[in-house]
Amino acid sequence: MPANAFDRLKQLFPSSDDIPPEARLGAPIHQRVSLVGGELVPWDGPCKTVLSPVCVRGADGEAEQVEIGSYPVMGEVESDNALAAAVRAYDSGRGEWPTMTVAQRIACMQDFIKQMVAQREHIVTLIMWEIGKSHTDAAKEFDRTVTYMLQTIEALKELDNNNSRFVIAEGSIGQIRRTPLGVVLCMGPYNYPLNETFATLIPALLMGNAVVFKPPQYGTLLFHPLLEAFRTAFPKGVINTIYAPGAIVVPHLLASGKIDVLALIGSSKVADHLKKQHPKSNRLRAVLGLDAKNAAIVLPDADLELTVKECLLGALSFNGQRCTALKMLLVHRSIVDAFLARFAEELEKLKIGMPWEKGVNITPLPGMHRTQYMTAAIDDAKAHGARVVNEAQGGGVFYKTLFHPAVVYPVSEGMMLYREEQFGPIIPVAPFDDVQTALDYVTTSDHGQQVSIFGKDPVQIGKLVDPLVNQVCRVNLNCQCQRGPDVFPFAGRKDSAEGTLSVTDALRAFSIRSMVAAKQTEDSKALLESMINDHTSKFVNTGFIL
Repeated sequence: MPANAFDRLKQLFPSSDDIPPEARLGAPIHQRVSLVGGELVPWDGPCKTVLSPVCVRGADGEAEQVEIGSYPVMGEVESDNALAAAVRAYDSGRGEWPTMTVAQRIACMQDFIKQMVAQREHIVTLIMWEIGKSHTDAAKEFDRTVTYMLQTIEALKELDNNNSRFVIAEGSIGQIRRTPLGVVLCMGPYNYPLNETFATLIPALLMGNAVVFKPPQYGTLLFHPLLEAFRTAFPKGVINTIYAPGAIVVPHLLASGKIDVLALIGSSKVADHLKKQHPKSNRLRAVLGLDAKNAAIVLPDADLELTVKECLLGALSFNGQRCTALKMLLVHRSIVDAFLARFAEELEKLKIGMPWEKGVNITPLPGMHRTQYMTAAIDDAKAHGARVVNEAQGGGVFYKTLFHPAVVYPVSEGMMLYREEQFGPIIPVAPFDDVQTALDYVTTSDHGQQVSIFGKDPVQIGKLVDPLVNQVCRVNLNCQCQRGPDVFPFAGRKDSAEGTLSVTDALRAFSIRSMVAAKQTEDSKALLESMINDHTSKFVNTGFIL
């Protein structure tokens, strides 16, 4: 470990006095309530201390993670209470929320958004301190989430308006609408704790489901400012929170058989285990965003400057802690040396520092367990013949939670980095001579989310696209892998996902088509017309939402 690189990282952590006033969180947030059945229920049991990825140097010069608050550590009894509240609110589809009109549910969501926007600066600051995301990216996450919510509302209006007409076929009259599925267990990830969580939570609510929500392990406190908004914007029991170790309460919740939809952004191993806990697995709908090991295939004629720029962003945005990150770079041997030199050169221009610093690119990781994993992965690669390309510049060096990105080459089968999702600032690079080798890597992977292709020859790229679209769900041409725009479908094959998320697809994922049908007779027509004119049914209607 180069001493100078170690010392540089150490000095990047501030003393308490060095933190700008506008970046400070203020007093620690000690959350002592949960939202259950429309009430903020007090908690006087054990709590978990929340340590920030940000470390602060003391008088001795050593840095320690900052305590920024705490939250309840509950158990099965509390999870049962949250589930019971959601079951009561749904009431087998007879509850106030599932029987509301779409327009009424939209009005509730608009009220929530208004209250949420009022908490913007507080939540952005919490994202920054809880998970180490830069202030710029934390603000982008918040704003993108609000935009997603507004787009989802507009998509629901369009969906409902399109269903406001009757369908007549083969002597039958029918009206087809989308209806809720029941009780949803919603769990989001720490890397996008607000955006990814709301990507399932918001459409689940809008479609009339009741929700039990378990915040992620990192990124729990940022939901504290939203509890009052959840409480006042929605009917009692529509959304309920549980703060507890997932390994304890989630299998228990599923084993009850009362969860109708599992919405999880996490690992495939966890998802496989959880789905098996449900006593009637055929009744459980799963909406899952899981592992990914997205590759970039860099062809001999690739534009080197463009490729380096996109691969750098794709591999290291938010320290590579994104499911859509480029986690394996497959580069043709004829240009790999030039690619590595330019990539390492551009990497060293990235700013490493604290999340509130302007222009910062690399920030602290959630905990020291992550830097330890990164080190183990690099040591394993070295033991199998690889090297850290930018080792002289500090690649792979860490101090506490701050890790200098490492470019590792050549990575090959048998190394941890070849197949495992590193989810951090390590960039594995593997050479190939025949493009079939790169194609085989994607084909034999357990993951199937996205891939990026860099090159200029339309014939060669076309020949790659055709098999790759049957292996992954998005092929990116001369650009990094990414989720957005949110109107595009976001899905995965193999162990990477179940179900499709986008503004429109998510509404479908948390609902099912139901219909009312009658024979095409005069009596049936009169009955339906009377129901519509007298507004005796919220389902059977021809209303139009503006």
